[in-house]
Amino acid sequence: MNTPGLPRLVAGLRSPSGLTLNEHAECHGALADAPRRGEALIAAIAAAGLRGRGGAAFPTAVKLRAVAAGRGRRALVVNGAEGEPMSSKDRLLLELAPHLVLDGALLAAEAVGARDLVVTVKRSARSAHAAVSHALTERRDTRGVRLQTSADGYISGEETALLHQLNGGPATPTLAPPRPHERGLGRRPTLISNVETLAHLALIARHGPAWFRQLGTADHPGSALITLAGAVQRPGVHEIALGMPVAQAIAGSRGAPVRAVLVGGYYGIWLTPEAVASARLDDASMRTLGAGLGAGVVVALPADACPAAEVARVVRWMADENAGQCGPCVHGLDAVADALERLVAGTAGTDVVARLQRWSGQVQGRGACHHPDGVVGFLRSALTVFAPEFEAHRRHGPCHACHRHPILRVPTVRERLAA
Repeated sequence: MNTPGLPRLVAGLRSPSGLTLNEHAECHGALADAPRRGEALIAAIAAAGLRGRGGAAFPTAVKLRAVAAGRGRRALVVNGAEGEPMSSKDRLLLELAPHLVLDGALLAAEAVGARDLVVTVKRSARSAHAAVSHALTERRDTRGVRLQTSADGYISGEETALLHQLNGGPATPTLAPPRPHERGLGRRPTLISNVETLAHLALIARHGPAWFRQLGTADHPGSALITLAGAVQRPGVHEIALGMPVAQAIAGSRGAPVRAVLVGGYYGIWLTPEAVASARLDDASMRTLGAGLGAGVVVALPADACPAAEVARVVRWMADENAGQCGPCVHGLDAVADALERLVAGTAGTDVVARLQRWSGQVQGRGACHHPDGVVGFLRSALTVFAPEFEAHRRHGPCHACHRHPILRVPTVRERLAA
């Protein structure tokens, strides 16, 4: 994946230890030397066209201006929860480039007038927590900054769920107003920004919007971190120029043909090999396919895996990850997951696929948050792309590939308890 102009975010990184403050300054320049600050920074972010890298791809400058216009004491929350099991990009930045993230957070806080800054890291990401904690001790500009752990779990990183935790409540997301920019941390106007987004912001402050737009597309400029998994030569986190063909990202699979590619993680969609041939990794291209980049996850499912078993296991886990606050999640997703498990086992009725499609439609758009929508989008895509495999399971039950080592990861109970 050698691309002119890269790396940016991962420049100078080495594993397992992250960059010290001095090494970070040598690589990127000192924060004090950044020429764009305050309102000038917001204007630069708008000109750069930076979109959030947490999943929604919302224009970052719009969020900055909304919070800056708020009344009273403002706050900023760095969202490092990363609940998507297949993603590790935010954890990599927090572990190996914590100062780049802190630069972006401090610049954004100054731009919106936030006096309180909270960096959140999920409970199980202990190495990331330790790296950020050490980075804070190296700096002199972190007055008012605190580091806090957040709950593990898929929905825990959704911005309203994260705010509920920070305000002393459970990790329950909601679509209801007020929104965070109106009343967030401590009921104050709050900017919540993803780890990678803030790292990009720190680089735009140094190098400017024209530099940022040298990569990517007109609608979705810049670079992005993606997590590659499955039948690929180099699994792990990679920095790409947005607009890269999906086929190029997964090029050099490990000998086995690819059955389909998952883009966007567990709120994403499955692409057939035919769709992969023309799809690109930017939100405009993904929108034509009914999806987005989401958490930046790209999984090449090998042809010798069992897609039916993989999808059923993920849907069951996602159903169990519900917030327990509304019927579409608590009852609807559970019923969908149960029917899907019976389909894979060969014990469902002949109309099971039709029922799954009908139930998915009844769940969609009716939740207190977007969780049911994401799950049924993933499922519907799978039912279409893997229709032959699901029909074979309905007729004959489990196949010889059902018990192979899974490609799609879900955290185990043991992992949760260890965290």
